[in-house]
Amino acid sequence: MDGKLPNKVARIFHRSCSPAAIGYFCVVGGTFVPGLFLMAPSRFSQQSHTGLTYRTNNGSYCASRLSFSLQDLSRQHVAYFSRTRMPQTTPFAAKFTPNPYGSSHSHYKPVEESYGGLIYHDNNLVSGSLEALIQHLVPTVDYYPDRSYIFTFLLSSRLFLHPFELMSRVCYLCVEHHRVGDPQIDKKRIRDIAPKIVQLLTEWTETFPYDFRDERMMRSLKEMTHRLAFGDELSRRAMQRLIQRLLRKLTILGQYEESLVTSSTAATAAVEKPGGLKAKQHVVRREECVLNVCDDPFILAQQLTHIEMERLSYIGPEEFVQAFAQKRPSNNHKSFFSKRRASNFEAYIEWFNRLSYLVATEICLPIKKKHRARVLEFFIDVARECFNIGNFNSLMAIITGMNMNPVSRLKKTWGKVNTDKFEILEHQMDPSNNFYNYRTALRGATQRSATAHTAREKIVIPFFSLFIKDIYFLNEGCASRLPNGHINFEKFWELAKQVSEFLSWRQVICPFERDRKTLQYLISVSVFTEDELQLASYESEGPENNLERDTRRSLRSSLSRM
Repeated sequence: MDGKLPNKVARIFHRSCSPAAIGYFCVVGGTFVPGLFLMAPSRFSQQSHTGLTYRTNNGSYCASRLSFSLQDLSRQHVAYFSRTRMPQTTPFAAKFTPNPYGSSHSHYKPVEESYGGLIYHDNNLVSGSLEALIQHLVPTVDYYPDRSYIFTFLLSSRLFLHPFELMSRVCYLCVEHHRVGDPQIDKKRIRDIAPKIVQLLTEWTETFPYDFRDERMMRSLKEMTHRLAFGDELSRRAMQRLIQRLLRKLTILGQYEESLVTSSTAATAAVEKPGGLKAKQHVVRREECVLNVCDDPFILAQQLTHIEMERLSYIGPEEFVQAFAQKRPSNNHKSFFSKRRASNFEAYIEWFNRLSYLVATEICLPIKKKHRARVLEFFIDVARECFNIGNFNSLMAIITGMNMNPVSRLKKTWGKVNTDKFEILEHQMDPSNNFYNYRTALRGATQRSATAHTAREKIVIPFFSLFIKDIYFLNEGCASRLPNGHINFEKFWELAKQVSEFLSWRQVICPFERDRKTLQYLISVSVFTEDELQLASYESEGPENNLERDTRRSLRSSLSRM
């Protein structure tokens, strides 16, 4: 693999990988450079702090090493995805008798067979032609596909054909393909299969509702309602309720996207207010300091979790596939791919960048050293609370903000701060060994979520940029088609497992009380640009050499002309 990203992905990663070290990945000339991390070297000694830490009564840390059960990782939503390989129950599966000695029996031999254009290995679907896989999705009177297969194929099929094309094919195979011309026989066949068609379309609309923003998909759905009415009044009513639920979901989505545009516009307008850097610093110090809005690290971490979970909840599973598709399905229609490829996906990455810049801005704003140190300590405590909650994305964004050069160079400020807690957190998110410490903590949080007794324990918010990177390399590291032209379905089982785990995290409802004033501040308060941050840093603690003095002079000149 040459590491080359499609332009869309390069732009997405670039947004989370600014020169100020946002996102912890590097994209050079559109090429992803794995292993190039921009995080400041950890000052923490190499002792073990894996697992989750919890706050004790005296405010100190205690580390807890957890044991993990892979079977417990995701018990919600698509919980039937196993950690090894997800079995696909089919008519072919019934031909096998259970092994009385278990899979470890010395005489056990793997079985690979072909059935209707589908290839199975040990009774697991591993590949097949596109047409055979579509046929396998379509229910009959005597057959209904596994939900794991439905999710996996609906997720991955968009790499090969447009969802509208799949919808048209499924509708034809469900109804038209079985017509014999006798109205009575046709009516009975539709009546017999209608409940299964409704169930399939219910799973499609509930798991991939954004597919139906395409007007052609909605038209097909309504046409199917009309066809089912020919044979079964109950199914027609079920389809009508399905469409009503879908329309409500799409309405909520539209309102959410409008709110994102509004908040983004407000934040941009705040940044563009006239008055120069010093005037803006004075206004923010006097009226818009984070400590004046919320001085409790636990509450601020809770409000960050609210924002994270809301934005996660609107990311469609298909966005993970669409973002990395190097070639779109052949389609000139203005809808779907051209209109919306991964908008909520990108908005979530932009939120990570905003939070990092917000943290750096708040630290660099105060002129007095003791005030900067207070803000720095406050955000260290916020990061610790994020870790305890299971909000790893906000945790990493805060650490990223603190490791940006305008903050890390404030040596006098850091000298007044006890950095032990920060170094522990930095160690937990250390990129060494492919983020081993973080992945251990994430597994612990996932296990805690699976066995949770309270709503708070269910929260798992992954470091999103790393989650994207894992999916990207899975997609790039395995061929989607085999040499014989078959779809490599083993790859898509693995992709679906990762995305389904994300869906189980996404559906958790945030249990914390909302603080509207704090939420509004986090979303809309102005933040410095990279140049403004650097100049604010120089104004707080002066340049240490001629290069920094020249840089400050250049920044003053360029910003005064804005």
